[in-house]
Amino acid sequence: MPAGFVLTLDCAESPGIVHAVAEFLLNHGCYIIDIKQFGDQNTQHFFMRVHFISTGSFSTGEDLRQDFAPVGAQWDMDWRLEPHGRKQRILVMVSKYGHCLNDLLFRARSGELPVEIAAVVSNHQDQKDLVTWHGIPFHHIPVSRETKQAAESELLELVVAYNVELVVLARYMQVLSEDLTSQLAGKAINIHHSFLPSFKGAKPYHQAYERGVKTVGATAHYVNSELDEGPIIAQQVIEVDHTYSPSDLVTVRRDAECKALTNAVRWHCEGRIILSGNRTVILR
Repeated sequence: MPAGFVLTLDCAESPGIVHAVAEFLLNHGCYIIDIKQFGDQNTQHFFMRVHFISTGSFSTGEDLRQDFAPVGAQWDMDWRLEPHGRKQRILVMVSKYGHCLNDLLFRARSGELPVEIAAVVSNHQDQKDLVTWHGIPFHHIPVSRETKQAAESELLELVVAYNVELVVLARYMQVLSEDLTSQLAGKAINIHHSFLPSFKGAKPYHQAYERGVKTVGATAHYVNSELDEGPIIAQQVIEVDHTYSPSDLVTVRRDAECKALTNAVRWHCEGRIILSGNRTVILR
């Protein structure tokens, strides 16, 4: 059966890159199923994602990676070649609110997301029964000011032990240290609510109700040392009106958070995201 692969790459923009990739695939008995590319005129940088099928004798990822290496070196590319549809191993972190966790568990179990949830980590016990029902290991790691460093060390040990490729903060209500975020750079996604305008502090949805907001939204982004300011991956905005109570706004917010986080995890695991400084290029 023909094998499917996904090649993602980025490099300085230059004539001939697309031709070089297409020629390589042709010479190796491959044909393209889907291709997305973007040349950023502001940075003179080129981004590309190719989903292709291999029907020739070079049908293994190892062969293709070995043979593509000189092409990547010639154009000074950052590139990755992975089997199409490969499930990435993720670790989900959660506190008390379980809507995003529940959504990820369902979509992983039903095959809607190309992920395998290796474990769930929480600083509370609220979601333990849900996680164990799905047959997934649950790790309770309490966090306090005094135990924060030890807790983060324990988390990193689990990341290694479970061979985790992506950490997903599904409403995990703890600020990660700068040391931890640097170790998880490009490999951790967070979700948070976002209002237009913004309301901070206690009872943000009561504040929003009093101001008569017309939109409720959520933002999924990569985690970095700046709180809630990492490279944005996905955003959802849902219109509301004067009939929405504070509790209605919370319900809408949950829907927005689930959708934004699901999109971010899917695009990451499908190799559709390339980091470009503090921005992301999403090759959908």
